[in-house]
Amino acid sequence: MKKKELSIDDRFQVARHYIRQGYKITLVLKYAGLSRSTYYYHVSSENKVKVKPENVGRPIVGYSITTSGKKICDEEIKDNIMELIQGDAFFYGYHKITHDLMKEYNLIINHKKVYRLCKELNILKKQRVIKPHVKSSISVNRIVKKSNELWEADIKYGYIIGEDKFFFVLSVIDVFDRSIIDYYMGYRCTGSDAASLIRRCLIRRDLLDSEGKPVIRTDNGPQFISNIFEESCKDINIYHERIPSRTPNKNAHIESFHRIFEDECIGIYEFDSYKDAYAEVARFMKRYNTRRLHSSLKYKTPNEFYIQNMGKEIESMAIHL
Repeated sequence: MKKKELSIDDRFQVARHYIRQGYKITLVLKYAGLSRSTYYYHVSSENKVKVKPENVGRPIVGYSITTSGKKICDEEIKDNIMELIQGDAFFYGYHKITHDLMKEYNLIINHKKVYRLCKELNILKKQRVIKPHVKSSISVNRIVKKSNELWEADIKYGYIIGEDKFFFVLSVIDVFDRSIIDYYMGYRCTGSDAASLIRRCLIRRDLLDSEGKPVIRTDNGPQFISNIFEESCKDINIYHERIPSRTPNKNAHIESFHRIFEDECIGIYEFDSYKDAYAEVARFMKRYNTRRLHSSLKYKTPNEFYIQNMGKEIESMAIHL
């Protein structure tokens, strides 16, 4: 870098770049031929708020913080809101929902953000009196004695530190053999993504054209109450049931898997990029299905147990739920 060939602004930008890379500020400024006062004057000028375009506010952060300091992404908060309004909060306005979120989920959140999220979900109070287009099929008590009788699906959220972004992992588990049949991962997760995943799971288990399809059980997340998901379930002739609000025990097997997923994968790594997160999740899913022993499966892996007992009813291992 030749000082005489660069303007002060250019030297400032070069110095700014190397300082952000972690180089010692005194050495960078000396090499760039800038005094500290000149450098910091440019920094302050750069940070000054310019004339704000009309109707443009501060950028949306995309997450809120719990009282323990944990980041919760907006999509997970939307799931929480949907859970609340499926129960006692059905007649609440967004102010009461805000307090319910603070109480039930320890969120630090204000009513303005809750209003925005409710608006995005199209569930503001004046609209909630309209009868829902999607009929809810409430989960019933079942006894599961073999594979492909009952599948559970749910979403887990991960965080990429290097990109300051959240990602979704939607998984489908067979309640009887504990296999993760397939999963979806992405920056977003819609009803269409969930529908495509269920179709892939049926193909993997060679059940797409079979009459004896499993029941798919989910919570009341936006993906699962969407018209596109329900219509897809009807098209492929699979029965979809949803658990009552605030009853995660009705989805106990996918919830148990998510604890393992948190403890052994997304909760122990700090991801620099989506690529890193995707690779680590893929490694975990393969290890879970093919190498991780389950005491409930007589110390076999999910894949071993499924292959050995494919199509068999095992009365002694019947699951009551």
